[in-house]
Amino acid sequence: MDKNTNKLYAVGQQIIFGLLASIFFISAMLSNIYQAINYENNFKILAIVCGSILIILLFKNKKTNLNMNHSLVENLEKIKSTIPSSVTLVAVSKTKPIFDIKILYQAGQRIFGENRVEELVKKHADLPHDIDWHMIGHLQSKKVKKIAPFIGLIHGVDSMKLLEEINKQAKKNERVIDCLLQFHIAKEATKYGLSLSEFNEFLKSKKFNELTNISVKGVMGMATFTKDEKVVRKEFQSLIDISKIVKNQFNTASIISMGMSGDYLLAVEEGSTMIRVGSSIFGVRK
Repeated sequence: MDKNTNKLYAVGQQIIFGLLASIFFISAMLSNIYQAINYENNFKILAIVCGSILIILLFKNKKTNLNMNHSLVENLEKIKSTIPSSVTLVAVSKTKPIFDIKILYQAGQRIFGENRVEELVKKHADLPHDIDWHMIGHLQSKKVKKIAPFIGLIHGVDSMKLLEEINKQAKKNERVIDCLLQFHIAKEATKYGLSLSEFNEFLKSKKFNELTNISVKGVMGMATFTKDEKVVRKEFQSLIDISKIVKNQFNTASIISMGMSGDYLLAVEEGSTMIRVGSSIFGVRK
C-alpha cells in the first residue's frame, strides 16, 4: 500500500470515527433533551396533581369547618329552644379547642364552664375577656389563686377550707367571688358535696361569718348517672328543698345549678335555674 493510499485510509478512519463520535454526541444530546422534556412534563403533571389534591383537601376542610360551625351553633340554639329564658345555659367547654369556643362566642354565647384550672387559665388568656367563666369541677384550695382574678362563678364549693381560701384570694384581688355550695344528692359516693348537717355546721362557725369576700349565690348538685328518671327526679327535688333552706340564710342564693346533657330537661322541669351542658353542644368527648 503506497503513501497516498495510507493517507486516504487514515483520513477515512478519522472521518468514520468523527461521524461515529458526532452520532453518539447528538444521540446523547437528544436523549438528554428528551429526558428534560419528559422530566418537565412529569413535573408539570405532578404539580397539577398535587395542586388539585391540595385544592380538594382545602375545599373539603373548609366544607368540614363550615359544617362543624353550623353544627355547633345549631346544637346551641336547639338547647336554648328547649329551656325557658329564665334558665341560664353554661356551655361546658372542657377539653374543647379555642376554635370551637370562638364559634359559639360569635353566636352570642358568653358563659362557659371548665373543670381544670390550667385549661381555664389558658382559655381565659386566649379568648375575649367579656366571657363569664365558671369553674364547674372539683377545685383544690391550692389552685384558687390562679383563677381568683377573673372567675365569674365557682360551682363546686364543698368545704370550709375551700371557702376560706377563696375568701383569702378574693381579698388579695380586691373583689368578691360568687360561689355555689355543692350538695351531695346522688347515690354515688364518688360525687362531691356537702350534707345538710355540714351546712348547718358552717352556719354555726365563726369563721364562716367572717368570710366577707365571698357571696353565696345558690346551690349546685349532680344526680346519679342512671336511666331511671324516678331516681334522678327525686335527687333533683332534694336539691330544690335544700336550696330553700340555703335561701333562708342567704338572700343572694337564687341559683340552682343542676342538670347536664343527659338530664337537663328533667332538671328544668324540677326547678333548675342553671344547666351545665357540654356534649349536647360540642359533641361527645373522645
